[in-house]
Amino acid sequence: MAFGEIGLDFYRNHSPREVQLSRFRELLRLGKELNLPIIIHDREAHEETLRILEEEKDGVWRGVFHCFSGDPAMARKVIQMGFSISIPGAVTFSKSLVQQEVAQKIPLEKVLLETDCPYLAPEPHRGKRNEPAFVRFTAEKVASLRGLTLNDVARITSGNARRLFGIGEEIPKGKISYPIRNSLYLNLTNRCSNRCTFCAKNASYMVKGHDLELNHEPTVEDLLREVGDPKKYDEIVFCGFGEPLLRLDTIKAAAAELKKKGAKIRIDTDGQANLVYGRNILPELKGLVDAVSISLNSDNAPQYNRLCRSPFGEKAFEGVLNFIREAKKVIPEVVATVVAMPGVEVEACRRLAEEELGVKFKKRIYDEVG
Repeated sequence: MAFGEIGLDFYRNHSPREVQLSRFRELLRLGKELNLPIIIHDREAHEETLRILEEEKDGVWRGVFHCFSGDPAMARKVIQMGFSISIPGAVTFSKSLVQQEVAQKIPLEKVLLETDCPYLAPEPHRGKRNEPAFVRFTAEKVASLRGLTLNDVARITSGNARRLFGIGEEIPKGKISYPIRNSLYLNLTNRCSNRCTFCAKNASYMVKGHDLELNHEPTVEDLLREVGDPKKYDEIVFCGFGEPLLRLDTIKAAAAELKKKGAKIRIDTDGQANLVYGRNILPELKGLVDAVSISLNSDNAPQYNRLCRSPFGEKAFEGVLNFIREAKKVIPEVVATVVAMPGVEVEACRRLAEEELGVKFKKRIYDEVG
């Protein structure tokens, strides 16, 4: 299923460094011939490991850095090469601040969990013999660092292992409802009114361990059946991997039924719906929607158009601003969001949202969905 672990260990130095460097290259080439995911061992040899991988690569690598011990900058380089990052039980140690920062900052879709048993037993078993069951403590620590539930981390990392090694349960396709934290998201459509350059859907339909590529757009009855008792969740979110307000009538009908059952309703939208329908649709959501999250994504029209590639051209950015203004009149909580991409002036976006538009503001992490 995999090849390795292979790599460099300049901590114990059981063999001369030049021998290690030469043998590492030979084994990398053999791993490529076998076409298997490669498991990398790198201990106190970051610079040399990265250099050899860069020199020996033929396209994108496929594999994982075992017991990753580098910093976030190194993690980003490793991920760009195609590798995943494996987090061991040491992340639970109080002094493992760099490892905890890595677990916080890199895309969770690139994270695996391990024990390295019989070594590196996590808290509360530190100093004892490690065992596979203790991976739970690593998962719990990562969940707390990311503000997620244990189930979220278990689902996501298990899915990552499935995609890399072909092991574990198959990931169900076309999810209509999908939990993240204690919210339930409803996947109404994969169609969009924008063509955003940064959209994760350009690469994959996976979101926090859920495959959201629909084989059909769900009916109101499908949605209500998926939700069941909405009071089990903090909120029901019309979102999915597309623009939910393209299915306005479905949202109104489903939200009306869910509100009767005590649900709190949120919509995540790109703010283009009034342009799509040629009218102000927000009064139609009054009393049905408790909160709306609107993708602002820039503080100026030219940049917005470059990033979001709206079919409405020059009208698009002003359309989002007007949508936010109208939303304030009928929806109790309005939040403008910005994906913190390189070149986007996040502080200018915050001022636009809070000071000019008078709504809440949220910065979203680049390259992270959900």
